[in-house]
Amino acid sequence: MVDLVNLSLQFGGKYLFKDINYKISSGDRISLVGANGTGKSSLLKIITGNLSPEAGKVTKLKNITTGYLPQDSISHKGKSLIDEAKSALTAIISLQEKEEYLTSQLLIPELSDEEKEDLAGQLGEVHHKLEDLDSYSADSRIEKILIGLGFEEKDFLRETSEFSGGWQMRIALAKILIAQNDLLLLDEPTNHLDIDSLNWLISFLKTYKGALLIVSHDKHFINSVTNRTLEIYMGKFYSYSGNYDNYLKYKAERDLQAENLYLQQQRQIKETEKFIDRFRYKSTKARQVQSRIKQLEKIELIELPESKGEINIRFPAPPPSGRICMDLKKIGKAYGDNIIFDGLDFQIERGEKIAFVGPNGAGKTTLSKIISGETDFQSGEKIIGHNTLISYYAQDVADSLDPELDILETVENIGEEKTVGQLRSLLGCFLFSGDDVFKKVGVLSGGEKSRVALAKILLTQANLIVLDEPTNHLDISSKEILQKALTDFTGSLILVSHDIDFLTPIVNKVIEIRKGSFKTYLGGIEYYLEKKKAEENGLTANNVSGKQEEVKESVNKKEQKRLEAEMRQKRYAATKTLVKQIELLESEIEKLETEKGELEKELALPETYADASLAKEKNRLYGQIKTDLEEKMDLWSKYSEELAEAEKQFSI
Repeated sequence: MVDLVNLSLQFGGKYLFKDINYKISSGDRISLVGANGTGKSSLLKIITGNLSPEAGKVTKLKNITTGYLPQDSISHKGKSLIDEAKSALTAIISLQEKEEYLTSQLLIPELSDEEKEDLAGQLGEVHHKLEDLDSYSADSRIEKILIGLGFEEKDFLRETSEFSGGWQMRIALAKILIAQNDLLLLDEPTNHLDIDSLNWLISFLKTYKGALLIVSHDKHFINSVTNRTLEIYMGKFYSYSGNYDNYLKYKAERDLQAENLYLQQQRQIKETEKFIDRFRYKSTKARQVQSRIKQLEKIELIELPESKGEINIRFPAPPPSGRICMDLKKIGKAYGDNIIFDGLDFQIERGEKIAFVGPNGAGKTTLSKIISGETDFQSGEKIIGHNTLISYYAQDVADSLDPELDILETVENIGEEKTVGQLRSLLGCFLFSGDDVFKKVGVLSGGEKSRVALAKILLTQANLIVLDEPTNHLDISSKEILQKALTDFTGSLILVSHDIDFLTPIVNKVIEIRKGSFKTYLGGIEYYLEKKKAEENGLTANNVSGKQEEVKESVNKKEQKRLEAEMRQKRYAATKTLVKQIELLESEIEKLETEKGELEKELALPETYADASLAKEKNRLYGQIKTDLEEKMDLWSKYSEELAEAEKQFSI
């Protein structure tokens, strides 16, 4: 269907890929993978004709239609949503115009029988083609696709210019799906979808008749809809049968084999070099030495697998908060006539890791901002629990960073107690090494800005972290490292995300937020999805497997609260001794830090050293306080880890 012939592409003097060949056949469902910057998005643009390769060509079968969804720069204006969606039916529109023309021609009375017969034949062919394209159900299909992607019927007559960036992407995606193209090229299609529309898209693409070539960092999505993986690796293409999980197994085997071959070749090279050095000046060995030198020159060096930078981070154990981190009572929030919450009650307990899910526009981000203090509310009460320290990661992270500051200056404003060396070490964990730390924020990519914002959160040492779509600009490798860090995090967590694979090992409670509805699921994301599927199919909870199988369909909110209260009591009984020990240590640490600070001020004064014995005593005391402080901090860390482990046993 599509042939890539001897394609080469260069960027900044370096080949992204060179002399590659690949064939896309009808029915192929391909996931395009590779490290950031290897040319995945560029390849999609080459296939569409939006980018010219340095060498080679793309050949397509005649009449092949291609739908392309770029990552960004999508906007629509001048039409209503429904008219914009209908404009994708180019083939049907063309045939309908021809049908109208032929029908009008047949009404001309002066036509001969031969002319009428010819027109009637053409009209019959048009009707046949319209039938093949299922034109008579096109309006119904358009509405189903728009609703599947999260639009409501009341949106159909809205001007497209009224929709925000994420919804503009959905309009473009809807048009591509409506057009029934032979090949879909999708570049990060899930970035602005919620879980409902993501699941709908997965179901739609599973039965789609055309070929797919997808770039996505959403493992759950690509595992669900693709059956072949194409990797751009060291400037070459490698094709694997199977989805992304299958590819990872092949890749691990390949990397191990490449590493073994590399080590074997390096040993051979060293042995040859030793022979050359040993006999270089012996005339009797001159011919053999020259032979070995030529062998070395001809060797095609084996390269080690590319080392992909990863975010290797661990959130420090935060100071424990009270049992209730936050209590929202009768919260009311509206934007004009649009009521988001009316009398909302919500509690966050210490150690809970909660996912906010539901359709876009229902209030997930609004509630996140209320919790973090980024937005106000019109009625109700927000009670912040004892010692609760909050940090917030915004979905529009690019807007929250000062573009004029460099990366180091950005984190210096947060980590004032850290030395420059400590800050640079931390930034190194986030892939900013060497002179990278002096890059201005304004020139960073979306993924780089995300990593800077995450580094800022790490420095706050918060015990309640609120993250709104933190994975949108991270590649799969980086997401996995962040995922592990959040799984190990001992504080409380609110996550707004549609990334099912990312959420699975982290969350222990799911809150579904819909307009007029706020529902709690006492289990992880897999339990939530199974429960939703059961609800949609009209099944009882006894048919649902998962963490909370024993929770029956008839359990109401009152019963849920009783179960939560019972679990809280058990957790309190098991952890109260540790909590008291930690609180006592924190009090002692605070006292020692105050004394240490006062001594540092005294030791900085020249007059302190006028009395040698006094200076000696103060230095001795300062050293003793530092030792005591370190011992108590070590003990505090030990008890905090034990507390986190104990609380995990009583997670609901």
